Amino acid sequence: MIPDSELQRTVIDALRWNPGIDARHLGVTVRDGTVTLSGYVKSYIQKQNTAGTVKHIAHVRTVIDDVELKLPDSEKCSDTELADAALELLELNVVVPDDRIGVTVDEGWVVLNGALDWHYQRIAAEDSIKCMVGLRGLINKISVKSARSPVDVESMIQRALLRNAQLDAAHITVVTMDGKAILAGTVRSCAEKEQAEAAAWSAPGISRVENRISIEP
Repeated sequence: MIPDSELQRTVIDALRWNPGIDARHLGVTVRDGTVTLSGYVKSYIQKQNTAGTVKHIAHVRTVIDDVELKLPDSEKCSDTELADAALELLELNVVVPDDRIGVTVDEGWVVLNGALDWHYQRIAAEDSIKCMVGLRGLINKISVKSARSPVDVESMIQRALLRNAQLDAAHITVVTMDGKAILAGTVRSCAEKEQAEAAAWSAPGISRVENRISIEP
């Protein structure tokens, strides 16, 4: 484990290096590998990129995101405008099936509802919305209800973990039951934990992933 002061400098450098983030108004504190982000950004996608960038840094155990979103007056939209824009973006995404997702908006927060066959479609729907002008927040309530029956899913997920060069799959266990995959074990970073979960979601018949993996740098 590296000193907190060194990790703090690494996080600050990473945020400043990312061209998709205006880090001038961000604060970073670190304690025992837990990084707390503060300050503000001017778009939802910047807020997402800020936390996402830090999660991919080695030795980061947890990220506490206290960054505020302060939209410029020129980018504020009504809920009706946001709902219309969200529906149009979903229709333009060829990965997202037509007429399977509902959209509601409340004070700039977009909520996605519906049911899809695959997790990657669920993420594609979310990605369609994240860069919208005027977006204050996004809640993805889309469920995954695959009609495919899992066949030897545990070994399929384990092989997917082994194929990932950035994961030490020897320390990860997988158990599946009734469409749910349960991951346990240890990894070295938040990013590895997310990669393991993504691998589990890619298996046929999986409608829920319970990620019990702990982080031990």
